[in-house]
Amino acid sequence: MNSKQDKFIWTTKITSKGQIVLPKQAREVFGFKEGDTLILLGDLQKGIAIAKYDDYLKFAEEIFRAKNGDTDD
Repeated sequence: MNSKQDKFIWTTKITSKGQIVLPKQAREVFGFKEGDTLILLGDLQKGIAIAKYDDYLKFAEEIFRAKNGDTDD
């Protein structure tokens, strides 16, 4: 894999239970590990984004802190 690559495409199928398997390369690229909680963000025009819940929570906390004028400086 090219270390400068920043765009990817994978395929997966939905099971009869509505489950999907994240392809191994996708898990490796994004650091998903067994037991991680994921968050699905949906937009009717743009589709679905998948992120680690903990990373998204940290991101959201930083936004709220910045909005409130809190800084670590």
